[in-house]
Amino acid sequence: MALAAPAAHARAEATYRPQANRLGLWLFFLSETFLFSAMISARFVTSGTDTPEHLNQPLALGITIVLLLSSISAYLSENAIAHDDRAGFIRYTRITIFLGLVFTAGVVLEWQEALADFPAGTIYGSAFFALIGLHAFHVVTGIMALGVVLNLGGKGHYGSEDYWPVEGTVKYWHLVDLMWVVIYPSLYLF
Repeated sequence: MALAAPAAHARAEATYRPQANRLGLWLFFLSETFLFSAMISARFVTSGTDTPEHLNQPLALGITIVLLLSSISAYLSENAIAHDDRAGFIRYTRITIFLGLVFTAGVVLEWQEALADFPAGTIYGSAFFALIGLHAFHVVTGIMALGVVLNLGGKGHYGSEDYWPVEGTVKYWHLVDLMWVVIYPSLYLF
């Protein structure tokens, strides 16, 4: 009888844990949405809908496309590990990391150009650098998380029965991409 209790507890924990993980992740996403919404609102409150004429629209569009492509490779990575395709998981995770690094390099280039045209001390410059800086921080942490799951996945962790760390990381990456889809027009188009 003493052995039945730990086994029952293990089954209950196996059922409860993924649900708790998903709930926690969605609550975190909700808090992140509030944070980004406040920053985007502050941009419009402080500087209205005016945008400087010196914004590098082609670069912004290019890095947006890169980030959207990274969402596709992230999805393919999660799908691969869900079907025990470790080689596909590794390949698509590496592609996602690479595209994230390309996006980050584009942001660094955009910052260099933007510093000359609208310094951080200006109203629009403050909003621009705060929003892009906040997003870039999330991209870098997403790249780091992808690196961790890539490393562990390469060592044999995860499979079709247990790939929650990959799923959670990919969902985070999608949130980061979604936030850029809102930030991009608020900084570059309005």
